[in-house]
Amino acid sequence: MDFAAFFDKYGALLAQGTVDTALMVLASTLGAYIIGVILGTLLTVLAPGGLRPNRVAYAVIGWIVNMARSLPFIILLLFLIPVTRAVVGTTLGVPAAVFPLIVSAAPFVARMVESSEAEVDRGLVEAASSMGASTWEIITKVYLREGLPSLLRGLPIVIITILGYTAMAGTVGAGGLGDIAIRYGYQRYQDDVMVATVIILIVMVQVIQTVCNLLVKLCDKRMRS
Repeated sequence: MDFAAFFDKYGALLAQGTVDTALMVLASTLGAYIIGVILGTLLTVLAPGGLRPNRVAYAVIGWIVNMARSLPFIILLLFLIPVTRAVVGTTLGVPAAVFPLIVSAAPFVARMVESSEAEVDRGLVEAASSMGASTWEIITKVYLREGLPSLLRGLPIVIITILGYTAMAGTVGAGGLGDIAIRYGYQRYQDDVMVATVIILIVMVQVIQTVCNLLVKLCDKRMRS
């Protein structure tokens, strides 16, 4: 293979696809964590034995989260096309992919947040409550702060999962590396382009995992100090 000729022909395309994929992953991860932290914390607070137990609200939120998690992403992506068009104004490109990615990943994050907060020492919660801390203070200063290392350990799983979803989103014209792999590697039988997209995705996964591992180490050191 003439690598110079290949990069001269497809370099700009692959670079744009990498940028589009990175934007989809970053925007979707941010949105999924914002919604997921809210839902997961609500599940913790409203659960039986929680700070503000409410069986009905807990059951409703839990049902919504479980229902969203049960749908394969490609089905959810197609199901949300009318909603995506109404929210974003289009069903093509990076902006259109971000909305269903958030909807798909947020429930997963919510359960991860609930699990992380469940690992927080109950004694710390009771001590904060006995000292007159409000529910908001317990959530922010106990649950989220003490659960942060666990949340960071789950971060690469969420990001890499979303990265895989972006490839599936390429089947409906979402853009990014998945779209390139399908249009060039699959539909036009250009194996070299397919291999290039796979290599880029592998590199992205390794970078994500390495950065997240460093964040966990830094967080653990600060929590122990």
